[in-house]
Amino acid sequence: MEKLQPAIAVSGLKKSYKKVDVLRGVDFTVAPGTVFALLGSNGAGKTTTINILTTLIKSDAGAARVAGYDVASRGKDVRKAISLTGQFAAVDGVLTGRENLVLIAELRHQVKPDKIAADLLEQFDLMDAADRRADTYSGGMRRRLDIAMSLIGSPKIIFLDEPTTGLDPQGRNAMWETIKTLAKNGTTVFLTTQYLEEADQLADTIAVLSQGKIVAQGTPADLKGLLPRGRIELRFADAQGLAAAQKALASYTSESNAERLTLTVVTDGSIAQVAKLFADIHAARIHVAEFAQKTPTLDEAFLKIINENEEKKR
Repeated sequence: MEKLQPAIAVSGLKKSYKKVDVLRGVDFTVAPGTVFALLGSNGAGKTTTINILTTLIKSDAGAARVAGYDVASRGKDVRKAISLTGQFAAVDGVLTGRENLVLIAELRHQVKPDKIAADLLEQFDLMDAADRRADTYSGGMRRRLDIAMSLIGSPKIIFLDEPTTGLDPQGRNAMWETIKTLAKNGTTVFLTTQYLEEADQLADTIAVLSQGKIVAQGTPADLKGLLPRGRIELRFADAQGLAAAQKALASYTSESNAERLTLTVVTDGSIAQVAKLFADIHAARIHVAEFAQKTPTLDEAFLKIINENEEKKR
């Protein structure tokens, strides 16, 4: 069986602004028809990476291929194969939703621009507002219109730079469904986001960018697997109970939260060790108000990866 070429392949990518090294040798690949999330703290270089891959700026070193084309020498071909939605909706507020779509379809030399507009308005649940000026739209509606405009011409790859920033929960959920549908229909989605839950819900693969390099990469489950899975959170009725538990369970690795009156104890996840933990609590005659098994979150994994990388640099 013939191996599919990566939708995006990046090797040794570097970019500096004056004396600030933003990218210091970035490497990753993105499989076609998948959702790839690039995560990182503010200023980590996520938007710089997107700008290089979409030919808006040039890298200082390294190589990148998008849809099989070198971004440095085949920029025109890259731009024909992709679409970019930035952090702010790029719609014309004076035009109606329908007019925005028709305009883009005409600029991209599409056949039957009116039908394309109508189909997209239906797909993105904008038909009721189709003939209203876009500046009357809510933030979520403008974002959906922006995504719809970016799909005209059936791009192989769509870049979404923090697409749900500023949206309410309903708008965010609607955008998530749109992204899932794009990938299901074979479009490769390159996503940056500040919302870790978003990456967890959507991404097939996640890469974490820190201090100019990719410091972790894998599925959401892979990254969450970096954390202990057998954590038990104990909550107590008062500070005395918490202090007594800390003393009695000193042999365990744990983390306390005085404000919430909780003690989170790390176990190996086995029934034997969890049973021993509760036997030790019972033997010490400690009253536990509530307890729960804590599963790792992507937020916790992200913070662990970033913090460990920063400690290595010190």
